[in-house]
Amino acid sequence: METVLKINNIKKYYGKDTIITKAVDGISFEVDKGEFVAIMGASGSGKTTLLNTISTIDNVTSGDILIDNTDITKLKEDNLADFRRKELGFIFQDFNLLDTLTIEENISLSLVINKENISIIDKKVKEIAEKLGITDILKKFPYEVSGGQKQRCACARALISNPKLILADEPTGALDSKSSRMLLETMQEMNKKLNATILMVTHDSFSASFCNRVLFLKDGKIFNEIIKGDKTRKDFFNEILDVLTFLGGDVGNVK
Repeated sequence: METVLKINNIKKYYGKDTIITKAVDGISFEVDKGEFVAIMGASGSGKTTLLNTISTIDNVTSGDILIDNTDITKLKEDNLADFRRKELGFIFQDFNLLDTLTIEENISLSLVINKENISIIDKKVKEIAEKLGITDILKKFPYEVSGGQKQRCACARALISNPKLILADEPTGALDSKSSRMLLETMQEMNKKLNATILMVTHDSFSASFCNRVLFLKDGKIFNEIIKGDKTRKDFFNEILDVLTFLGGDVGNVK
């Protein structure tokens, strides 16, 4: 298998002298191409800090993060910004669609910023829109389409540059149960049909059950790992609940 993400003993500490918070404390793991991996843990477990370091938003205190064999911890700021635009895709909790741009323009924005050829942009937008079933709304604005269509637009935007890795931070956090399921099914479709590699931070067992593998964090360290394998999603969901119960996490908000 091709390794897309390799985390090597990364640490992220805040504070100084005797007052130090170990947000991430020596985490190592790998994500292979085509995997859909969830990161779970209680509030303060380090999951968001971990995602921020992988997304280049935050710097590590020590350790290495390799994405497609590029150690992003060694890149300078200008190179980091370029790497982020070209190699990473993002699915945000509120989708961050621009109401002044059409669905087509929202999807193509990263390619426009990267000064891609117009004919190539048009081709890529049409291809990804067809794969996600939103060809008929490309000329509409976000406020003219349904919530589910906005979700698919956000997913198309994350995929358009063919990124090595797609990162999602609590993507269903602001959604009702129906919208959450629709988004997760779209992400699962991206993973299975388009071979997208996705790393998702979530507190929600229902969301995590759509993934192939779940890593559980506690106090900045990896506490446990489970793999779906041939299990049904229902069985995997129950296994996730069992680990969270043992971990002492909050399972009261499971949808």
